[in-house]
Amino acid sequence: MNNPAKQAAPRYNLTTLILFWCSLIVVSALYLTIPLFPLFEDVFQISSSKAAWAGSAFSFAFAGGGLLFGGLSDRYGRKRMMISGLCLLTVSTPFIGTVHEFHWLIVLRVIQGLAASMFPPSVLAYAIEMFPTNKRVTILGFISTAFLMASIVGQIYSSTVILELSWRYVFYILGIVYLISFFLITICIPKDIIQKPEGNFFSPLKRIGGIFKKKSLPFCYIISSTLFIALVGFFSTLGSYLSSSPFSLSHQEILWVRAAGIIGMLVSPFDGKLVARFGVKNVLCCGLILSGIGLGLVGAWENLAFLILASILFTAGIAMALPALLSLIGTLAGDLRASALSFHMFMLFIGASLGPIVSIYLIDIKGHVFTFEVLAGLLLLSTIVPFFIRLEKKETTTTQIHQPNPTNVEHH
Repeated sequence: MNNPAKQAAPRYNLTTLILFWCSLIVVSALYLTIPLFPLFEDVFQISSSKAAWAGSAFSFAFAGGGLLFGGLSDRYGRKRMMISGLCLLTVSTPFIGTVHEFHWLIVLRVIQGLAASMFPPSVLAYAIEMFPTNKRVTILGFISTAFLMASIVGQIYSSTVILELSWRYVFYILGIVYLISFFLITICIPKDIIQKPEGNFFSPLKRIGGIFKKKSLPFCYIISSTLFIALVGFFSTLGSYLSSSPFSLSHQEILWVRAAGIIGMLVSPFDGKLVARFGVKNVLCCGLILSGIGLGLVGAWENLAFLILASILFTAGIAMALPALLSLIGTLAGDLRASALSFHMFMLFIGASLGPIVSIYLIDIKGHVFTFEVLAGLLLLSTIVPFFIRLEKKETTTTQIHQPNPTNVEHH
């Protein structure tokens, strides 16, 4: 049998670029409604807590779908699942812009979330199987960075569109972007080899139970959900905080403050070197501490420059913690690695689902600063979790951002 990596050799750079782009725009759909919550309140005459379900409905569907579609990609192929997801996104996304009742928006966001959930497990498995070891570090680094940058890029995109057009065009234009990306994936990346795993359709879901028998591994999922509760909760709170007194920023000015967070995310590609030098648990703890301190400082002083610096510190901490957590889960899971990482993605987006709900609830109780402090407290409290995680001495000193060998990848 021919090695698929060798077949793809002339296209490594192009394939990396396309997978980065598609990962970015697919996951951005999760975050693009965050700046739209106030508009939904006015257009549909609903409360702020109800408007937040425009984000949470997508997140719950995205989280649940990820567990299901990982197994489907084993049976039908990674590229085919990515194409199917982009096709369904192309069809469903423009319809969101046509709705006139909020419950139909929620229904379509659920469909959009299910469609988007076909992409992450498929693209990660595709990268592992189609790229040789010496190039796999680069491609997985690009994909991980795309997932993280999507949290800001999605907000910047929707904020920019509503400055010039109505909120409906956020979804009309995105549908066209998905259509172009559909053709890019279909035409420009090599076809993978379908694995045809043993067992029935539900076998991958049954294996998820095995990860809770792995010593220390379940503790990691506490951090998984906490990180995205804080990340999405922060961005859900930031817009209304900056638009109110004493800042009273315009929509355009808030857009630039959100964009500044990308600076902190540039830490992510260097996380592998940090883990190799200082150890995975140390880097994880450092990321949690930095993100907690940064988020805690956001509301500490009503000075815009200070707030921006604090938000950069926060996103840098998140960008440091997430890849380290991925490495730690991969190390602890052993031969259940694929199922463990799938469940990690599930818990991340359960956290993303809860973020807007938690933040709006806290704002209603005691305001924006209190919300920032509670979210920061969750991050700092989670720093005790790594102390309950035990690694073998050899693993502690040599663990790097995991790059599985395609010959021993467990197909989920």
